[in-house]
Amino acid sequence: MVDRLANSEANTRRISIVENCFGAAGQPLTIPGRVLIGEGVLTKLCRKKPKARQFFLFNDILVYGNIVIQKKKYNKQHIIPLENVTIDSIQDEGDLRNGWLIKTPTKSLAVYAATATEKSEWMNHINKCVSDLLSKSGKTPSNDHAAVWVPDSEATVCMCCQKAKFTPVNRRHHCRKCGFVVCGPCSEKRFLLPSQSSKPVRICDFCYDLLSTGEMTACQSARSDSYSQSPKSSLNDVSDDDDDEDSSD
Repeated sequence: MVDRLANSEANTRRISIVENCFGAAGQPLTIPGRVLIGEGVLTKLCRKKPKARQFFLFNDILVYGNIVIQKKKYNKQHIIPLENVTIDSIQDEGDLRNGWLIKTPTKSLAVYAATATEKSEWMNHINKCVSDLLSKSGKTPSNDHAAVWVPDSEATVCMCCQKAKFTPVNRRHHCRKCGFVVCGPCSEKRFLLPSQSSKPVRICDFCYDLLSTGEMTACQSARSDSYSQSPKSSLNDVSDDDDDEDSSD
């Protein structure tokens, strides 16, 4: 079905509409062979609170943006290549229901659908697209995933030293390797994580010691992934206002 739609006029028109909704600031989305599989509003759990985002699933990429005018205008376009995506279901807890993780080497995020059926459809379609892409390329799924950031609200004290209390003066920072909320003194070191940045990024002392000795794999699983499977209030990875990482935190 995807191959049949690839060069159809209806598919081309639908993709053109999505492009126009993002305006001049968005990247062009029309390329040969690309098919728009589906679209919808999902709740993306940002660093400070959940926010609605418009998502578009294509056969090779996942695109999302901020909703400016419903069905008419979006901004801050993000494009995620599906070839590098792994998804994991998140257990329901309180008001946070019907969610899953979208994990990539450069960025990981948590999203929630309105219903269990909608969640199932999204996950099935994403998995099918990823499977088809990997089958065509002959590549294997990536095992390297960026950490999902622990939300600010889950940490009143530094998760590294367990002592420093956060205040308007003593700011929260995030370790780019494990995603934990840490104080400034516990995250003064930088380390090159090529999948996330071409420059060394902020990491906590705990991760720095393990990365320096080559023992980081077990730490990543124990510290970050275990937390991401049990979100409490607003699990995620990016700033509340602009949906982009602020290099200062």
